[in-house]
Amino acid sequence: MYETALAQLDDVAGRLRLDPDLHAFLRVPKRELTVTFPVRTDDGTLRMFTGYRVQHTLAMGPVKGGIRFDEGLSLDVVRALAMWTTWKCALVGLPYGGAHGGVVVNPRNLSTHELERLTRRYACEINILLGPEKDIPEPDFATDEQIMAWIMDAYSADAGYSVPGVVTGKPLSVGGTMGWVDARARGCSQVIAMGMQRFGISAENCRVAFQGFGKSGSIVARILAERGCRVVAASDSGGATWHPDGLELTALAQHKAANGSLEGFPDGRRIDADSVVEVECDVLVAAAKEGQITAANARSIKARLIAEMADSPTTFEADTILSQRGIHLIPDILCNAGGLTVSYFEWVQDNQALFWDEDEIRSRLQQTMDTACNAVFERARAEKCTLRRAALMIAVERIGHAVSMRGIYP
Repeated sequence: MYETALAQLDDVAGRLRLDPDLHAFLRVPKRELTVTFPVRTDDGTLRMFTGYRVQHTLAMGPVKGGIRFDEGLSLDVVRALAMWTTWKCALVGLPYGGAHGGVVVNPRNLSTHELERLTRRYACEINILLGPEKDIPEPDFATDEQIMAWIMDAYSADAGYSVPGVVTGKPLSVGGTMGWVDARARGCSQVIAMGMQRFGISAENCRVAFQGFGKSGSIVARILAERGCRVVAASDSGGATWHPDGLELTALAQHKAANGSLEGFPDGRRIDADSVVEVECDVLVAAAKEGQITAANARSIKARLIAEMADSPTTFEADTILSQRGIHLIPDILCNAGGLTVSYFEWVQDNQALFWDEDEIRSRLQQTMDTACNAVFERARAEKCTLRRAALMIAVERIGHAVSMRGIYP
């Protein structure tokens, strides 16, 4: 993932004729913290865990970014995610730099009490970086509002008073915001609709395939179905299903809730999960995980439009192949920016102790996504380039200008 992130930056730096010193500055994170810490398990034994927090740049303001619990996590993965969060913030106009972090762990192997102890200890270890004016985490892979509440409480206990603005994605009862739960999905569905309109794909009978039918993916599916689209294929970590006339989404959601996966859905044909990206469709929503669209399968994709709801689902090599084939791709730093945007709204509300209703949240989200999406479309048209390249050009220019205006101290 880090190689992909760097390759994307290098590609855009060349097109922008970016100053070599500024290019070098943006290629490396501002700060990296690696921590190892003990956690007492329920049976009384002691286990050691490794955690990270990486801050990419402080040029635009405090840093913002997710925390994930993943047994495959590495420092390079965190570096990549921090860099992409920088571009995402700049693209949608948020006054943040990018950060990311997490713990190398499979949370499914921990009890609730063990998970709480691990979360609180990790929060204490990275506490030197955190703060509502410094570094504001939010949920990511395998973390949720409960994890954020524990981090907030641990930070507040050390401060001696409640500090709700230190994290976002919290429960409403402790300073969370309306509209957080479906923010990522609403932002994604909005830019998909704008992309369909831009590239002449009618919503009526539009066929959509989902690689990744989780919490956010299922919401996007429902919103698109309400606009006339047909979801013809869907996959999750347990299985995949396909029906050329469209899957019945209510039955699909009920089956997953009852069985834990899409495997065995009776009203669809079972297909291999990896083949979902290759089914006949108009729109492919890549909502699973990184590195799913590669040079090996990019030539078999039949979709006209791809929406990257996940972080980095497409490799750098696959990008080139898709572009050559005339397949349009809405990049992750635009497509999944809805969650980050509403996280910013939560931070603003926490800091001013004044909260907005859900209609205002959705209105502000729509305005933010519309502005960013139109800017990317227009830049791509003007530069005669892909949407990813256009989005990165906008983001890198904005960060570069901020770095240049602030200068280097001393």
